[in-house]
Amino acid sequence: MSIPLSNLDSVLTSTDKAKGLPNEHYVSNAVFDEEKKAILFDNWSAIATGSNIPNPGDIKPLNFVGMPLILVRNSSGDINVFQNTCRHRGMILIDKPTNIKGVISCPYHSWCYNLDGDLCATPMVGGTDINTHESIKNEELGLFKIRSAVWQDVIFVNISNSAKEFTDYASKAIERWSEFEKPLHHGGESSSFKLNLDTNWKLAVENYCESYHLPWVHPELNVTSSIEDHYHIEEMGHFSGQGSHVYNQMKSDDGNVFPDFENLSDEWDTKSEYIALYPNVLLGVHRDHFFSIIIEPISTNKTIEHVSLYYAKDPSEMLELKKLIDSNASFWKTVFSEDIGVVEGMQRGRSGLMFDGGKFSPVMDSATHCFHQWVAKFLKDFREKQKANL
Repeated sequence: MSIPLSNLDSVLTSTDKAKGLPNEHYVSNAVFDEEKKAILFDNWSAIATGSNIPNPGDIKPLNFVGMPLILVRNSSGDINVFQNTCRHRGMILIDKPTNIKGVISCPYHSWCYNLDGDLCATPMVGGTDINTHESIKNEELGLFKIRSAVWQDVIFVNISNSAKEFTDYASKAIERWSEFEKPLHHGGESSSFKLNLDTNWKLAVENYCESYHLPWVHPELNVTSSIEDHYHIEEMGHFSGQGSHVYNQMKSDDGNVFPDFENLSDEWDTKSEYIALYPNVLLGVHRDHFFSIIIEPISTNKTIEHVSLYYAKDPSEMLELKKLIDSNASFWKTVFSEDIGVVEGMQRGRSGLMFDGGKFSPVMDSATHCFHQWVAKFLKDFREKQKANL
């Protein structure tokens, strides 16, 4: 059952007057399903990284909020996303990561597709010795291609095919971080990890947007980059987050640091920024490394965070910094793990029947409120379209 539209009106107002999203948005399976369509499928959602399929022929299956997909890197190195479903009888094509030199072959009746999704073989479709039939038109039966885009190695999809072009959708983030439009090099095995959270996916996004919790949840981080050093980042309708005027590079025992991204302006000598690009990817930039956290909604109260860290040079070019790469991954895993208790605590708190969405601090919570407003606007528009179509 949908939430009455009036319940979202209190979100769509100024931060000093607004309430947060109602409890149903965190505990209701019906609302989770509604958000899947209106928020996750109708927009550009992050699902994986290019580092998950680094080589031509690499294929990785995944399930995105119930949607079976495969990531495919073709022979030219381009990434495509397809529905993981054979066009014959709907069989799942790939059930584990693999590398394919030839074709994708359905395990049921061996219909075959190339790495660009084209149907190229239909064994015995016209009889035991006949591999064609006039009613089977290969050019019409390629894999269902999912609209996709790659930015900063993050793979985005628009399941409904209804969003604006990705470069328009993410234009303000691309412009803000234009200095980081450079090759990214994944840090290797230790630089990818995941965290399992017993919380609704939105609480992970909301928490990332603000630095208000820094002194209490991240006391060690607050020593080197305190809450007083932070500033809000708010691009209404696109992204929000925080930045810091203080960034201290991690050093190895012998005083070495990671190489910087080339040709950065001086402001990045001491600055770092962290934004949530709506709906579900969290990004961080520094002079010497970059990270992404893809928020994977599993259910109303289950979420997985997929973390990947990148550098200006390939790890093979800085073997002397292998220990430092591992230490940096360990540092961020500790920081992100410190947030688990609070996002899970907020999830449990949403079971309190009298909680009314809460009260935002107009000074400290405005970036989080930006995200709430974005969610509320898309849901309200979605409901009005659904109502008009009845």
